[in-house]
Amino acid sequence: MTIDRPTASPSPPRRRRAAPRALGDTFTHRLHTLAKLTDRVTQAAYLAETGLPLGEGRCLAAVGAFAPLSVKDLARMANVDKGQASRAAQVLVDKGLMVKTPCTQDARGVELRFTPEGAALYARLMEVVERRNQEIVGCLSAAEQAQFDALLSRLVTHARGLAQEQG
Repeated sequence: MTIDRPTASPSPPRRRRAAPRALGDTFTHRLHTLAKLTDRVTQAAYLAETGLPLGEGRCLAAVGAFAPLSVKDLARMANVDKGQASRAAQVLVDKGLMVKTPCTQDARGVELRFTPEGAALYARLMEVVERRNQEIVGCLSAAEQAQFDALLSRLVTHARGLAQEQG
């Protein structure tokens, strides 16, 4: 006589953990690499064509695009910390490219604006910025550039939202 023994139901197949991606293949690492490489080349172009190091050039460009700016707003718009923005602003004031005027909404604060020399240098700087942007995306077709631009805008918006959530 044979005894039927219940057979265990087969266990579900184990999901294999995906092998971790190599660091160099991750999106964030490649994005950081791209940013550092472009910063290095942009730094050289800014110095050669405007006499400004990258941080000062970014601050000058931010004031040109969004003036008047407080130092706090300058930091946010130039993507630098407040200390860097404050130092760069003071150097640009000392070079006669910007002036600090009392803030109309906060008597303790200042607003940054161009001098005529700053406005002229801003125009030259923006030519460098435009050329550098074209050099960076020049390996992409016009359609790819448009798609990349749209995707990048979406990613930046999403990243800003995540940063705000994290405080």
